[in-house]
Amino acid sequence: MKIKKIEKLLIFVNSGMDRPFNQYASYAIAFTAKKIHNIPDVMVYYGPQGVEVAKKGNLAKLAFSEDVKKLIAGQFEGLKPEDLPDNLELMARFVKDALGVKIGSCATFHVVSGFATSVEDTSNIEDFIMPVKIPDAVEAALSADKILVL
Repeated sequence: MKIKKIEKLLIFVNSGMDRPFNQYASYAIAFTAKKIHNIPDVMVYYGPQGVEVAKKGNLAKLAFSEDVKKLIAGQFEGLKPEDLPDNLELMARFVKDALGVKIGSCATFHVVSGFATSVEDTSNIEDFIMPVKIPDAVEAALSADKILVL
């Protein structure tokens, strides 16, 4: 399939822990965008309805069963089920550290949701997720070549 050249992809996740398939899909898309399609700038961004996913421990609750690992690995040449992590927190850390995917979350709604005292407060979010202020979130959206919403 021929796709338009994309330099900057924003994966906007505006769903929470009640929609685990969206959470899995966001990291599958990020992985594929970087590894297969070589998109240089990929960001997973948790919007107002998705910020609960950024709270410490929540991504780790979303596990990959052995059957799901086999299903996923079977769709990528050279990928084996044992290459995949056991949960989504480990997958998020991998795509960030190994592939350079940025992961951010709406800092304003960290405060509104009650798990942060200010937009700079990172005490209750995963250490690999950056709190994003409104001006930066708008810039990320306006400068993206493509936005996918989950």
